[in-house]
Amino acid sequence: MVAARRSFEGRLPLASMRRLRDSLVDAEGEVAYVIEFGTDPLKVPYVELQIDAALPLECQRSLQRYLQPVRIVQRLGLIRDEEDEAGMPPDYESLLMPEHGELRPAELIEDELILAVPVVPINPESESVQQEWPADEEEVAQASPFAALAALKDKNN
Repeated sequence: MVAARRSFEGRLPLASMRRLRDSLVDAEGEVAYVIEFGTDPLKVPYVELQIDAALPLECQRSLQRYLQPVRIVQRLGLIRDEEDEAGMPPDYESLLMPEHGELRPAELIEDELILAVPVVPINPESESVQQEWPADEEEVAQASPFAALAALKDKNN
């Protein structure tokens, strides 16, 4: 693929990505991708991934489903030995090739999408809980780690 500078494009259903599904609310939707193989001017073999998706996630602020837009452009330098990683250009991620030399493009796409899922998904259009239910002065005082010490000091005086 690298020598022939092949490229592929298509769509994959989110439902086919079993490892990613655990992070999603549901598996409705598709992922559009373009995969290009080649060699850069430094003769480093690479695979470049361009991924567009809308991941259905649960907002941790509102507990509602929302679509997280994901746009990834990632160039992976193909290496056969871990020592080759040191010679990678700085804008490349290294990808250790299996001994049999076969890549599974669907797994590469799924790996990149898993990395793109936020640790705490929050819909940017949702409103902050602080705006809906502001804490009163008593709650703020109780939340202070020194509130208990102040109460003890007041009792002793």
